Amino acid sequence: MIPWGGVGGWRSDRALRLPLPVGLRIPDSPRPVSWFYRNVARPVLFAQDSECIHDRTLRALARVSQCRTLCRAISGWLDVPPLPVRCLGLDFPNPVGLAAGMDKGAVAVPAWEALGFGFSELGGVTLHAQPGNPQPRLFRAPAEAALINRMGFNNPGAATLATRLAEWHARGLWPRHPVGVNLGKSKSTPLGDAASDYAGSFRQLWDLADFFVVNVSSPNTPNLRQLQDRGALDEILAAMQSVNEELAARPGCGGPKPILVKVAPDLSYEALDDVVSLVRPRRLAGLVATNTTLARPSTHDPVAQIVYRETGGLSGSPLAARSTGVVRHLFKQLRGAVPIIGVGGITSVDDAWEKVTAGASLVQVYSALVYEGPGLPAELVAGMRERLGGARWSEVVGSEAR
Repeated sequence: MIPWGGVGGWRSDRALRLPLPVGLRIPDSPRPVSWFYRNVARPVLFAQDSECIHDRTLRALARVSQCRTLCRAISGWLDVPPLPVRCLGLDFPNPVGLAAGMDKGAVAVPAWEALGFGFSELGGVTLHAQPGNPQPRLFRAPAEAALINRMGFNNPGAATLATRLAEWHARGLWPRHPVGVNLGKSKSTPLGDAASDYAGSFRQLWDLADFFVVNVSSPNTPNLRQLQDRGALDEILAAMQSVNEELAARPGCGGPKPILVKVAPDLSYEALDDVVSLVRPRRLAGLVATNTTLARPSTHDPVAQIVYRETGGLSGSPLAARSTGVVRHLFKQLRGAVPIIGVGGITSVDDAWEKVTAGASLVQVYSALVYEGPGLPAELVAGMRERLGGARWSEVVGSEAR
């Protein structure tokens, strides 16, 4: 989850007015915010409970989000370069997004744009509010740059989320970048009623977000991944598209909302192909690859060995190769027909660029924010912009998978 005790960024060393530990020197760099986070802030934060830091940071970002001037100042300090991408029928200022799970309650919506993200995905949210699984439920493996979580869709429910989104809209604080909502199934809803559960959340939130992601791949809700089976997923998508058509038919609504499906990295390629087979008949706008994994890599680090015994989904660097493999497979199967959002193990420009050349039109980060800090979006965008050179974005997407 999000790790920082606060936010901030600097465009020059002279702007940093904090005492530093003896022996530490800020390097000559236009973005010392990342250096400061890794060398000064992170060791302090990692001495504290992961979820506690997450909650404290969200509270700080919620306060920042209330002030338009402060958001503009942070945006100016971080100075993220433009890298516009047209995707899902939407305009993205850059292709680096905030993954679902960071802001489940939509308490800091304006702050994500201020931090330089080209889009944000809120949630996961369920039709009914729920507390999630018992704590502790979030664990770090620092040597592996990995996290394990078993949060269990803790969220305030679709109705409360709708109220908060409406308030951001009404106050004129809605971000200029696209905002998506990740939809999950309520734990109390039987699998047989999943379609109505997803459709109910979708109906309440339809007017308030730019795109929606159907999450049937979280490992932390009992039996949820069974909904990735073709028949069950088809029923969910049919119910949601029925709502989509109904609401889009109202005057001035501007057409149906893009619906995407988020898949698990643990699915076989045959099971992924079942999901692909629904793209055309259910008019899916895209796919998100991937969620967290139940697999555990081998490690010689004693702390990681202990953490890996915890139940839950693994995210972070160990997920990178498998996630990229799924992106590549989906791109080949779809032949570029719909966009893929690549997420899983992106900690550097190399990781992000690998996802893009494998077939991702957009990328998202989650666990890397814990390890790299709030300067990460700027670093990723600047690095990919440099690598792009004079090429068009569409020429690079999937260039290693064609």
